[in-house]
Amino acid sequence: MKLTAPLLYGLIACILMVSAPHAAHLPLWVSVLCVALLAWRFYLTYSGRPLPSRWLLLGVTVACVLAIAITFHTLFGREVGVTLLILLVTLKLLELRTARDATVLIYLSSFIIITNFFYSQSIPTALFMLLTLLVIMATWVHMQTGNLTFKPRLRIAVILLLQAIPLSLVIFVLFPRVQGPLWGMPQDAYASSGLSDTMAPGTMSNLSLSDAVAFRATFDGKVPERQQLYWRGPVLWDFDGTTWKRGRNITTQRPSLADATTPVGYAVTLEPHNKPWLFVLDMPSKLSIPAFVAPDFQVLNDKPVNARIRYTATSLLDYRANADEPPQQLQRALALPQGLNPRSRQLAAEWRRQADSPETVIRTALAHFNQQEFEYTLEPPLLGFNSVDDFMFTTKQGFCEHYAGSFVVLMRAAGIPARVVTGYQGGEYNDLGGYYVLRQYDAHAWAEVWLQNRGWVRIDPTAAISPERIQSGLNAALGDNVILPFFARTQSPFLLKLRVNLDALTNQWNQWVLGYDTERQFAFLTRLGMEDVSWKNMALNLLAWIALLVGIFTLIMLRRLVVRRKDAVQAAWLKVCRKLEKAGLPRAPHEGAMDYAARIATARPDLAEDLHDIAARYAALRYGGEAEMEGMAAFKDAVRAFKL
Repeated sequence: MKLTAPLLYGLIACILMVSAPHAAHLPLWVSVLCVALLAWRFYLTYSGRPLPSRWLLLGVTVACVLAIAITFHTLFGREVGVTLLILLVTLKLLELRTARDATVLIYLSSFIIITNFFYSQSIPTALFMLLTLLVIMATWVHMQTGNLTFKPRLRIAVILLLQAIPLSLVIFVLFPRVQGPLWGMPQDAYASSGLSDTMAPGTMSNLSLSDAVAFRATFDGKVPERQQLYWRGPVLWDFDGTTWKRGRNITTQRPSLADATTPVGYAVTLEPHNKPWLFVLDMPSKLSIPAFVAPDFQVLNDKPVNARIRYTATSLLDYRANADEPPQQLQRALALPQGLNPRSRQLAAEWRRQADSPETVIRTALAHFNQQEFEYTLEPPLLGFNSVDDFMFTTKQGFCEHYAGSFVVLMRAAGIPARVVTGYQGGEYNDLGGYYVLRQYDAHAWAEVWLQNRGWVRIDPTAAISPERIQSGLNAALGDNVILPFFARTQSPFLLKLRVNLDALTNQWNQWVLGYDTERQFAFLTRLGMEDVSWKNMALNLLAWIALLVGIFTLIMLRRLVVRRKDAVQAAWLKVCRKLEKAGLPRAPHEGAMDYAARIATARPDLAEDLHDIAARYAALRYGGEAEMEGMAAFKDAVRAFKL
């Protein structure tokens, strides 16, 4: 087969389309080199110039492999594998000489499509990959046929893809699911994102610059008020003067809730963040999946969440949490680094001397934040060695981590056990899907203090500075801040409605396509009547359905092979024969047209002239060849005019 210019252009388009989405993940020099190689191949095809020598291509290939090894410091792993694959398949275009080479490129293009799902499994990615697959199929059809124009090739490619849909659905529904991420490898499945188990000035404000989805939540019944939507994450105990850390719990005592009321049921679809913690509403009491509830009520999965996970939970909004906290935990909640922040320590000690109870100290601290011209901002100034003193007495500008961290330091200095809790607060309600979506800019930090007979009590000092943050969200607290993500600050009804619709569609895609895990597969197949959902039965059902579909398509194709082309001349003559048969004058199987007309003329002389004319025209058209086909219209008119 000759490699024509249209075929080569099609192969170039295939490589370009499967590689383009990787531009954001490839090293810059690789993207530039691939574009240059594709442009070079296009120029050679257009100009008709000869391909470069194999020795030149070999040298370029070896140099590229060495450069990749230097860039990544290895030749193994997902990133290196994808980079090598794209670079080598682009170089393959420059040694394309035979039909076998073209076939290899078609197969490699189809394989590279899969690698795009390592990085994104969104609806736009799936649609673009479907379009890319259509281009690949059209190029493959052109390679097999060669003489078809563009539209017939495209039509065949569309038909082939449509025929693959039933088989794809059967495999998707019945193929046994596996635990863990489908797209990726264990060591590099997902990058870490979202909250960590440490907090320093700038941690939360940096997260607030991202509108990536952290999780979505659907409530069973009445939704709590927004100021109650505190989604608990990592709990931080240890402070070194700059950074808060989770550390290790020094007790194994199980957490306990007393006088707990107001239960709330909900379901959470958590995006992968490569950390073990799960997010629950304060305070968790039940969870649908195996998870460890730490002594400080932080919920931990048995392994890092590196794939989307869905769980249901019940939380209690009114409670007394760990009212009998062990002394060693309380002592840990009073620890402060020696020699740091002396002015804050002195201020807290003065508050304690003047107060008659810990509750009074708390109210004094909140009033201080509210009345001393503190500012809630995403761009606080840098802090020095005594970070809390600098914030409390000099800058007075900060984000939630500044207020939560300094409040806990003040409480500890006043002799009140306290700790920092990080998580998310509030959320955006999607009325189309009926769920709340929590994004990274909803990340928040607050404080908990331990009070006699009451246990751990949530105190949010940010609410004293900027109550709008708790009641209406980050945009209301900061106004039209250009640093915020666009959708966090836009007030356009059209854009907000568009985002709601897109997110609802994305949520359905996540739930029923990407979230079709072992649990959902089991539930769905059980509803279909497959009670024994074992690997053996699922494999047998999968093979049976595949065999059924292949059999149906085979029968359709065989039927098309045996269907004869309809003969218009024969069909018109048979019309006349059927009319005569109804009148009691059937044609004998051996009887020719002219003999049949002669016999009918004897029985029905009134039909002799018309029937003889029709029979003569039929014989001429049937046996006279292409030269007689001009009389087809007159023959059909005579048949229509024939009456008994």
